[in-house]
Amino acid sequence: MTENAYPQPAVVHLPRSRRMFLQCALASIGTANGAAWAADNYPSRPIRIVVPVAAGGGTDFTARLLADRLGSAMGQAVVVENRPGGAGNLGVQHVVDAAPDGYTLVMPITSLPINPSLYKLGFDTAKDLAPVLLVGTLPLVLVVHPKVAATNVKELIQLANTASSPVTFANSGTGTTAHLAGELFNHMAGTRMLGVPYKGGGPALSDLLGGHVQAYFATIPAALPHIESGKVRALAVTSTSRVPELPQVATVDESGLAGFEVTAWFGLFAPARTPPAVIARLHAESSRVLATPEVRQRLAHHGVMPGGGTSDGLRDYLAADMAKWRRIIQVAGIRLD
Repeated sequence: MTENAYPQPAVVHLPRSRRMFLQCALASIGTANGAAWAADNYPSRPIRIVVPVAAGGGTDFTARLLADRLGSAMGQAVVVENRPGGAGNLGVQHVVDAAPDGYTLVMPITSLPINPSLYKLGFDTAKDLAPVLLVGTLPLVLVVHPKVAATNVKELIQLANTASSPVTFANSGTGTTAHLAGELFNHMAGTRMLGVPYKGGGPALSDLLGGHVQAYFATIPAALPHIESGKVRALAVTSTSRVPELPQVATVDESGLAGFEVTAWFGLFAPARTPPAVIARLHAESSRVLATPEVRQRLAHHGVMPGGGTSDGLRDYLAADMAKWRRIIQVAGIRLD
């Protein structure tokens, strides 16, 4: 029998729609297998954490502390890359546009849940980021100049409602956490304190020390030396529980404004569609880093309360803050001119 005498396989002609379906199915299987292989071998090269502000400050410090320890835990270098601009939006956009492979992460500044209500963004904050871990929270402290006739929150509310001219509160810029803390206070207390914007927390605190404004929702590390020296008076902290640095200072919540809470916070995010196995690895290793006594001590020294919880918990945290600040921005009529 010659070679050509053997039976030849039948040629099956499939409709075009069926061929396309099979091609897509095979491609999906290949993509899934590739993603699984990548997750199993993750990380195989250095990881970047983008910080959307210039070097220095709380976000940058927290990111670098995490990156250093995370690199040792994962066996690859983890480097911080500063990409400032656009109130933090440029750095976030860069990560949203990056490959969803776990090698480009972002630790946004505290305006992340605020910016969707103030800016026209090129991304959807809730959908285009994959939460990894809440790294830490940073309560504020309500401080006043010593000449202000208020030693607690109730007295400040009374003063704001009876003074012949508006009580002024400094803030570190329109739309910042310090600004919205004051507007939330106004909304919940029924006061009409007047916000005075500055180009940063330094100038705002400086004018409070000089008596040019009467109140300020400051970060605890910035205000603590001046509280201890008596140059400003602390009325309350903005977290729902008292903080170790100021154990004698009540919370705003326990001072009469039940439910008041304002905390700046740092979270670690990846681009959406990053493989769940990669997110899980990043979450597990970051959680272990945050649990070490040395890291917790160093964060506390900078006024940061270590975070934790699940990735879904961070998603819920972001969503709740976005809803809260959207409501306050609408009520206060805040706009960026």
